[in-house]
Amino acid sequence: MNFELTEEQKMIQQMARDFAANEVKPKAPELDKTERHPAEIVQKLAELNMLGIAIPDTYGGGGADIVSYALALEEISWGCASVGVIMSVNNSLVCDPINTFGTEEQKQKHLVPLASGKKLGCFGLTEPEAGSDAAAQKTIAVLKGDHYVINGKKNFITNGNVADTCVLLAMTDRAKGYKGISSFIVDCKTPGFSVGVVEKKLGIKASGTAELIFEDCRIPKENLLGQEGQGFYVAMNTLDGGRIGIASQALGIARAALEAAVQYAKTRVQFGSPIAKLQAIQWMLADMATELDAARLLTHRAAFLKDH
Repeated sequence: MNFELTEEQKMIQQMARDFAANEVKPKAPELDKTERHPAEIVQKLAELNMLGIAIPDTYGGGGADIVSYALALEEISWGCASVGVIMSVNNSLVCDPINTFGTEEQKQKHLVPLASGKKLGCFGLTEPEAGSDAAAQKTIAVLKGDHYVINGKKNFITNGNVADTCVLLAMTDRAKGYKGISSFIVDCKTPGFSVGVVEKKLGIKASGTAELIFEDCRIPKENLLGQEGQGFYVAMNTLDGGRIGIASQALGIARAALEAAVQYAKTRVQFGSPIAKLQAIQWMLADMATELDAARLLTHRAAFLKDH
């Protein structure tokens, strides 16, 4: 692994850093207070090709590598954790599985508008009894003629209350256990789809976390993503990339916290001088910086491995 960023990676990082400093961070306090979806910022992210940054440009994306995605997402999350998670989900959990497992027709119909930012997506995996235990899905999809009929509920779904498209996991053959899970692309305007409870949270408040309800929701059988019974593999493959996104968000949040701590230490005066002059405080800040750098190296290594 070459630790030197390429010129393209540096350019993407700087573009994201400037955007976060000028457009995102100044609005973060207001977004947190109002818990409002930052539609205008999301639109600007789309204009910068950041909602499908690692998707080929032939499908509306930015055509960058995963390291560039990690760099950009860290910068955006430094500005606002809510905006960062919206960007992360659309890239890692929605665009990526359609790009990896979708047919050419699915890519043209669904991936292009998602990667270009004309639409926003969510990932319907978690249920009340199926979070980390992804194989314990209760949502079912039954093939009836040319359509799958979906019934069930998902909860804690990021972007769920504002999404246009949902990449959904559901049981098609319960007798087969995790091998009976399939994945689907669902248009959120489909009759039978609705949004239930939108959660109240302690943080990341401008990113909606919602319950999704499927009541006899009929989708064309052409919306099956991958093969029937391949859903668990689709989910695990997708979440591998999603963890790079989560790690990049954490880097951005941690970096902002470190900068705030340093600034506070420089301005907080005790015993006649800033507490930044106290060795005990310096050790704490040094430990924070060291752990942040180690986390960044590990995240970029994971991104590099996904690229290669």
